[in-house]
Amino acid sequence: MTALALSFVPVLLVVSIGLIIGLAFYYFSPKKVMLRTLAKIPHKTLGSIRNNELVKISGKALHAKEPLKAPLSKRDCVFYSITIEQEKSSGKHSHWKTLIKEEQFHEFFVDHRGEMVMIKPSHTSKNYVTYLVSDKKTNSGTFNDPTPEFEALLKRYNIDSTNFFGFNKQLRYSEGIIEVGEHITVSGVAKWKSFNEPIEGFPYSKILSLENEGKQKLIITDLPEALESRS
Repeated sequence: MTALALSFVPVLLVVSIGLIIGLAFYYFSPKKVMLRTLAKIPHKTLGSIRNNELVKISGKALHAKEPLKAPLSKRDCVFYSITIEQEKSSGKHSHWKTLIKEEQFHEFFVDHRGEMVMIKPSHTSKNYVTYLVSDKKTNSGTFNDPTPEFEALLKRYNIDSTNFFGFNKQLRYSEGIIEVGEHITVSGVAKWKSFNEPIEGFPYSKILSLENEGKQKLIITDLPEALESRS
């Protein structure tokens, strides 16, 4: 092997290792893991779903209680997930430190082809995993003042937008929500619930609830790739 060829070996090794690491991060990212998990679970019509069966359904999210308001966008929703981060520097290196990571939700319904399915996520003993598309983002920095809405939100969480010297901090915000009426996909263990008394405006004597069971958690996502094909 010539000296020129040998000189390319370290470069090829570095490039190969970089590609392998990049592909591994992509393959094992939360989004890809969730999509692969959901792909193994069949879509079914409600009439064919048996009790205690692991299923997934797609449909429109509908509120069972007064809708939540997304912290920044103020959209009506049944679930929101927000993150506020600050860029921290150490010598030549910098990283984003999470200041706030918050999820809020209510129990809600999914309208699946005109039939209602009950979804009850829980904070107490976290019974779900979720991936929400971050569709509202904002940031502030040295030459970028926070918007009045972002400033108000920072104050709500007791975060100063400026440092000791009065300069803007490098801050960024992301927000993912399940908006009322948005099409989503949910997976869980099927439990048919019967009503002792009829519910006004609900013409059925029982309703399907998707729940966690054992190690099986609810899976909730608004990823378009997870939606049931409409073809």
